[in-house]
Amino acid sequence: MKRADRLAAIIELLAASDGVEVDELVESLGISAATARRDLDALAEQRLLTRTRGGAMPLSVAYELPLRYKNHQRTAEKQRIARMAAHMIPAGSVVGLTGGTTTTAIAAALAMRSDAAAASPYAFTVVTNSVNIAAQLATRPDLKIVVTGGVLNSRSYELVGGYAEQVLRGLTIDVAFIGVNGIDAETGATTHDEREAATNRLMAARARQSVVVADSSKIGRTAFAVMGGPERFPIILTDAGITPAQRAALVERGYDVRIAE
Repeated sequence: MKRADRLAAIIELLAASDGVEVDELVESLGISAATARRDLDALAEQRLLTRTRGGAMPLSVAYELPLRYKNHQRTAEKQRIARMAAHMIPAGSVVGLTGGTTTTAIAAALAMRSDAAAASPYAFTVVTNSVNIAAQLATRPDLKIVVTGGVLNSRSYELVGGYAEQVLRGLTIDVAFIGVNGIDAETGATTHDEREAATNRLMAARARQSVVVADSSKIGRTAFAVMGGPERFPIILTDAGITPAQRAALVERGYDVRIAE
């Protein structure tokens, strides 16, 4: 298992429990005790966990997430998408992240970009309307976190409405990653909430490059509120579960579909 995969797996274990022990990591990840300790030390240096004698415990601010984030499915696929997304971004960039389980995984992947540590004055500037993403990254002094403000949607932990949009109108973003509930070749990107759709559209409009991140279970699905088509979201990052027919339909419509392996 690659180091990045191990670190992501450790974060997932912590998100699902009150702590992990070195012996548990040795058994579940098939690694040596020395490797497990080095990985825990590396994550502690990034302020992604707190080391304990014989293991680690989560930083409470980073793991108090609503149910949709704790029990989400297709974790491996979302982590692959997140790693691909994180490595699309040059160090020092301004990154937009909407709410969602895949964008939350991107936030974690960004935090593990050790090659960006030398960027000045920050490794990345993260603009987000997601309360849980802001909390997840809040302990990282090498990241500048900009939170939009707005009215909190308690179902998704996203800030929406006029205040959020007012902040976004005053910013420029290099790359925005937009979470969706569905994306279809004909309808485009959609979400369940019309307020989230409006905020997401504006974040995409303020970005030089906007990218839909969606695991393959969301391809071909539609939800209530339409956010836009390839003119607004030209790139889709998804996983290998997308069918050839689905990909062909999206490409024909004008999307650049990229597969995270």
